[in-house]
Amino acid sequence: MNELASLYFDNAATTSIDERVLEEMLPFLKHNFGNPSSVHSHGRDARAALEKARKKISGLLNVSPGEIIFTSGGTEADNMAICGAIATYNIKHIITSPIEHHAVLHVAEQLAKKQNLKLSLLECDNQGRLNMEQLAMLLENEPNSLVSLMHGNNEIGNLNDIKKIAALCEQHSSYFHSDTVQTMGHYPIDLKTLPIHSLSGSAHKFHGPKGVGFIYINKNKKIDPFIFGGGQERSFRGGTENVAGIIALAKALELAYENQTAHAEEILGIKTYFKNQIIKAIPEVTFNGLSGNLDESLYTVLNVSFPPSESNEGMLLFHLDLNGISVSGGSACSSGAQLGSHVLNALGTNPQRENVRFSFSRFNTKAEVDRVVKTLADLYLP
Repeated sequence: MNELASLYFDNAATTSIDERVLEEMLPFLKHNFGNPSSVHSHGRDARAALEKARKKISGLLNVSPGEIIFTSGGTEADNMAICGAIATYNIKHIITSPIEHHAVLHVAEQLAKKQNLKLSLLECDNQGRLNMEQLAMLLENEPNSLVSLMHGNNEIGNLNDIKKIAALCEQHSSYFHSDTVQTMGHYPIDLKTLPIHSLSGSAHKFHGPKGVGFIYINKNKKIDPFIFGGGQERSFRGGTENVAGIIALAKALELAYENQTAHAEEILGIKTYFKNQIIKAIPEVTFNGLSGNLDESLYTVLNVSFPPSESNEGMLLFHLDLNGISVSGGSACSSGAQLGSHVLNALGTNPQRENVRFSFSRFNTKAEVDRVVKTLADLYLP
């Protein structure tokens, strides 16, 4: 193993927890440990802290506190939105895309199969741009559909115009859910001006802890519960709340919003520098999806396609790991799969090329980028 300090460029998979978030969280693990459903003082203290966190999050997103429901993370929130909307509004048609996160794609496929629902996957071009004309046509032909399309793609960084999608859904009386896991905290989201019915967020994507997230459910488009239990979370989601995690989630989102513009400029600077340096070092590289387009993609994601190489074929991630560099070949949730990235497969990427997702945070530096680029150049240009 390389003796140099390890480098982390897989922030789309998870981010490190901010020290200020950890400090806010620790008292609720050590001392303020009451169950928020208990009526004694320990429980009341926990309930007060939990509701304060809910109010903080709702204020940042410009909604009422009752529209924020805490979950175990983005996957549960996506499942809750899709299953709940279909059950509540007797929806028979699901519209999504072949490049969605599996937390959306797999639940849509399962529901279509088990409940005999119609499932439509939007066409996308070789850069991952979705066919908005097709969406409009599908909605016109079948109103009262469910549309689930993500805000920012976790693998190729493409940003969808969710305001345009929301307007189309509103025009055709259809339910719109968006997985905003990759954009929450990184981009301003004002739900007073966005006619969306539900969206999902997860703390560990913006320097909070794993295992806690939330779903926004518009008060005028409530859905049936997904997890039944003791009536927690206004009976939308049974189960004792993860109070420490929720406190940390609220703090992490608060910090993200406080410094959003500065963080975006800083991280975009790192991504831009990485892109320019890797092109200089290995001119044959290309970029998957719109990740190389600095205006149309997440400033946190750059998906790089490397030229074929006998020495690196199927081994590039391994070689980088040996050099203390953590990156991803796609979604970490699918890292054990043998079929490769479903997103890159949908784009028709060249199977002979090595594809690596580099994803950035405010804790990355240009010096780290230089080391990664040099390592890659040594691997490709011995």
